[in-house]
Amino acid sequence: MLVIFVAVLLGGCAVGPDYRTPLLATPTNWSRTGGVTTTPPTLTRWWLRLRDPLLNQLVTEAVEGNLDVATAGARVREARASYRQAVGALFPTIANSESARLAKGTSVLSAASGGTNIGSSSSSIGSTGTSGLYQAGFDASWEFDLFGANRRAVEAAAYGIDASDENLRAVLLTLVGDVTSNYVEARGHQARIALARRTALSQDETTAITRNRLAAGTASSVDLATATGQAATTRAGIPTLETAYAQTVHRLSVLTGRPPAALWDLLARPKPIPAPKLPVSAGLPADVLLTRPDVRLAERRYAQSTARIGQSEAALYPSVSLTGNIATSGTKLGDLGRNSSISWSLGPTLTVPIFNAGKLRAAVEIAQAQRDQQFLAYQASVLTALKDVEDALVSLSNERARSRILATSTTAYRQAVTLSQSLYRSGSSSFLDVLTAERSLYGAEDALLQSRVRIVSDYIALNKALGSGWDGEVDALTPEVIDVDTGPHPAGPIAHRRAAR
Repeated sequence: MLVIFVAVLLGGCAVGPDYRTPLLATPTNWSRTGGVTTTPPTLTRWWLRLRDPLLNQLVTEAVEGNLDVATAGARVREARASYRQAVGALFPTIANSESARLAKGTSVLSAASGGTNIGSSSSSIGSTGTSGLYQAGFDASWEFDLFGANRRAVEAAAYGIDASDENLRAVLLTLVGDVTSNYVEARGHQARIALARRTALSQDETTAITRNRLAAGTASSVDLATATGQAATTRAGIPTLETAYAQTVHRLSVLTGRPPAALWDLLARPKPIPAPKLPVSAGLPADVLLTRPDVRLAERRYAQSTARIGQSEAALYPSVSLTGNIATSGTKLGDLGRNSSISWSLGPTLTVPIFNAGKLRAAVEIAQAQRDQQFLAYQASVLTALKDVEDALVSLSNERARSRILATSTTAYRQAVTLSQSLYRSGSSSFLDVLTAERSLYGAEDALLQSRVRIVSDYIALNKALGSGWDGEVDALTPEVIDVDTGPHPAGPIAHRRAAR
């Protein structure tokens, strides 16, 4: 009983380090603030600021149907079940056992007989019969958590739940960003395809003018061949753009959990490239420690690995468990429960690690090394998050400046094409001027469309870097596979596949 008393006194003891959230130094401000403000960022449903109802619909459908989200939800269920399993180790376990046995054997009976002769005689009679033995009882055991091994396991499992929740948030953040990016790219491809077709038709008109001038003797065959080749070159780029568009639609369909061609009809009608509402609120660098799910995930894993050190250290110390049982037995069912047939036992068991060739100490060092790895991973995730925001800020600022220059260039080249074509028709300009102006205008317009797509992509990247994602409900509790016939039921045939011989 002394061991039990000591165990009760030590019931609140726990070995190993207690986790404390690390304090990491972060910059006070972002290095680039062009086009953004330092007010707290708006992290909820940032894609609504692109003002595209179809995009909003696709984001919602993707959250509901994406397979990566469903997988992350299954990990949440796994983590919660692991927590309940760890908590169960803190309580006693009780099991019931019952048995019934019948035996057939031979018994020898001795019978004494008297007679007139001096002495006596005995006879042995062999008989056979069936005897029974019935037993019932309960076994119980309880391991005292002297040094907090089980409590550290519960602590680690609780951190595991947090980590699984953050992993789900990270998957949702990536999903929303990917859906938005692919949607914008699809609209960009549509706009570039339409531009290529318009340009090719315009170049066809130039080719017709050149053919008429050749018939009139005011143009050369070289001019006609060059005009024809330029229109053909522009058309040759359309299949490549159509391929890129189809691949983008296929990716977008798969992201929503549907077959690759499922969104083909829905996106067939071209729409303008979405334009973000600027400026964007970027907040302060320290905000990413709280808003980025990947950073929070790394921090929770660091906390979990810290708790596991205590689990390993507890194995270095003695362990005490209390076991007991009560049983009743008899040769007849009616004998069970009688006072004379009841037996019981109760007592503690003390286990002291004396020699294990350093295995237990090595396990502690392994846990400490794993904790250090998670701490370094946490630091790396913070640096990566800061870098992502800085990269997105620089890209967004510079791309907006580039887009303004390209817009000016496009306007100038459009004027040049109009003037050169007019002068060419009147015979006051060479075909080379028209050719150069048309080629330059097409290149500038195509670059401007690509720049608009990049601005939106940088806007998306900035929101992802800041930790903006899905803030709605996600069903992480409903299993994907619903089992049937899970209780005791007649077993079916063993299904297997024989190798062909």
